[in-house]
Amino acid sequence: MFVRRIAVVGTGYVGLTTGACLASLGHRVVCADVDQAKVERLSRGEVDILEPGLADLVGEGIASGRLSFVLGASAAVADAEVVFLCVPTPMGVGGVADLQAVESVVDETRDLLPSGCVIVNKSTVPVGTSIRTAELLRRDDVAVVSNPEFLREGSAVHDFLNPDRIVVGCDQQDAAERVAALYARLGAPTVLTDAASAELVKYAANCFLAMKLSYVNAVAELCERLGANITDVTEGMGYDKRIGQAFLSPGPGWGGSCLPKDTHAMLQAADAADFEFRLLRATIDTNERQRTRMVEKVRLAVTGKRGGSLSHVRLGLLGLTFKAGTDDLRDSPALAVAALLKQAGADLVGYDPALPGGTDLGPVSVVDDPYQAAKDVDALVVLTEWPDFRSLDWARLAEAVRQPVVVDTRNLLDPDVIRRAGFTCTSLGRR
Repeated sequence: MFVRRIAVVGTGYVGLTTGACLASLGHRVVCADVDQAKVERLSRGEVDILEPGLADLVGEGIASGRLSFVLGASAAVADAEVVFLCVPTPMGVGGVADLQAVESVVDETRDLLPSGCVIVNKSTVPVGTSIRTAELLRRDDVAVVSNPEFLREGSAVHDFLNPDRIVVGCDQQDAAERVAALYARLGAPTVLTDAASAELVKYAANCFLAMKLSYVNAVAELCERLGANITDVTEGMGYDKRIGQAFLSPGPGWGGSCLPKDTHAMLQAADAADFEFRLLRATIDTNERQRTRMVEKVRLAVTGKRGGSLSHVRLGLLGLTFKAGTDDLRDSPALAVAALLKQAGADLVGYDPALPGGTDLGPVSVVDDPYQAAKDVDALVVLTEWPDFRSLDWARLAEAVRQPVVVDTRNLLDPDVIRRAGFTCTSLGRR
């Protein structure tokens, strides 16, 4: 394998994982960030992101001399053969992706890039961004490649080193092959295509997953109305190899750093192309409705009637991050449901294994202990699927609450265990 000199601009979730993993594959990687304090922490091997295995890889990379950190993109690209852009592309006005960070890096490094190097868009960017990047560069001797990431928070290192596929898009075959070769040791299927198709792959994949989640949430509601069991239904569906078991768990709605912005960006792209993407719009609408439906489930469980008042009802929320295994709160469905509960008049106290007590979350008072979150509440509401919650002492929790009521929006808990502890349990898609 050829060892490449690589620059990674941005040390967020994607950038740091990309840099550390490429260094572990033997490449020499310099990661750049605009936050001096963060650069200093990373240079000492201190990783702020909760991601299994990432801190170890960073430490190993630094110790081997293959991984280093610098302040600013200019300091990283001078002798780079490949430059990865891993900067934020948040949702902008109207749902379109905001490319200011990408364009800023291009402006900063345009005259510093070595002749013959390759710029790689690793961030999730709209179709046409590779063309736009090339226009901004104004460098015929620098190729632009799209190489979208497919990393799941909580398993990003595993996903990078054990990918389902590598997608590389560029109209220059040699540049695409150079980028694909960086991953040669991983032995993954590789899709070499044009830039537009590579850019669309990421959006199409994430939007499909969002549709699958919205679909199973709708089926769970139908199960409740028809007296069926969503667990048995999804098990029966999942054995079909065309469907699979993944993303068939009902919940309070999907969220996180990717699905919300990617679905809206795809919808914007469709609108711009004069295409009415009704299925995707329904996916988003179904997700919004799911959060409201969770509030109605809490109303019914606490008050015994639909539309019952939650004014001054005290609720203990278990789980606040957007999913288990991460400390990421971006577009967390748990927080979206919490905001609606607060709007309905409820008093909220919450616990999450990844968050310290006192974390400022607006409507929720965050505590350090799940049993403290249960003290004198009218109901416990499970909003994030942390496995830790299964092993709590539910008899002890029953002694702490004011009303022994649990609303399990993740179908995480064993209803028999909860009922034996003295609780009534409401879940999704079950009798």
